[in-house]
Amino acid sequence: MDSSVIATKIPGINMVQTTDFFYPLVDDPYMQGKIGCANVLSDLYAMGVVNCDTMLMILASSIDMEKQDRDIATRLMIEGFNAQAKSAETSVTGGQTVRNPWPIIGGVATAVCPESSIIMPVNAVPGDVIVLTKPLGTQLAVNVHQWMYTESKWDRVKDFMTKDEAIRAYEKAIDSMCRLNRNAARLMHKYGAHAATDVTGFGILGHGTNLAKNQKNAVHFEIHTLPIIKFMKEADEKTKIFNLMDGVSAETSGGLFICMPSDAAEKYCKEIEELEGWPAWIIGRVLPSSEDRSSNSCKIIPNPTIITL
Repeated sequence: MDSSVIATKIPGINMVQTTDFFYPLVDDPYMQGKIGCANVLSDLYAMGVVNCDTMLMILASSIDMEKQDRDIATRLMIEGFNAQAKSAETSVTGGQTVRNPWPIIGGVATAVCPESSIIMPVNAVPGDVIVLTKPLGTQLAVNVHQWMYTESKWDRVKDFMTKDEAIRAYEKAIDSMCRLNRNAARLMHKYGAHAATDVTGFGILGHGTNLAKNQKNAVHFEIHTLPIIKFMKEADEKTKIFNLMDGVSAETSGGLFICMPSDAAEKYCKEIEELEGWPAWIIGRVLPSSEDRSSNSCKIIPNPTIITL
């Protein structure tokens, strides 16, 4: 599961808790702080937990930066993290700061809530469809943006994209990574979602496989559509570094991968786009498995449909 679920001494009340942190992947420390906070909260949202009671911040200040730069970057990461927590209607009440060669930002998110507030990620059934709430390709987008400043690396992709297009892809990735999955979690309850996870470091196939293996029923997840940030498919095919098209390219603060009834999915996608201004997509389906649940799996079909944005 994406979060720890612990029964409290109060009957019917659980504590849901998660932690995450990582090194910088964007140039702007304020936006890095926002992404770090959104990434931590996403594990609660993947469990259908909409309201976070408190957060702790995990922070490392870089000893390899000049003092003035370090002070500015550290302060802005803290401000971005706190601002994002506020937008999620929670607050940072403590944490831990250390000195480290690389800056680090992350934290712990905790919610105390009734069992009805939690959607345990175990109840997918054949006939469900799979919805994804954010596009793929964030790792490639931030790396292509870095390659712009090294001629030998930029040569990998310059034949099919301009530097302006690389910047737009990078900005789209930042917007996506900063966006909270909170509305996506709230709508999971409204539309009867059966199971979910968020797509982060293991890529869509890795997280899809983990979720499939967690199900009570013998099922197989089939992914037929991949929504991808524009030009990142081409960058993946040209460089063969991140294996985005194989589903294993890491994402940061990615979307929710949700199994839900087929008759609810289109309404879910329509409402989330109305709320967020970003689309969600039906990307796959849940099929019955002829074997026992130990064989549960997730696969991307050959030549999946590609949606670019």
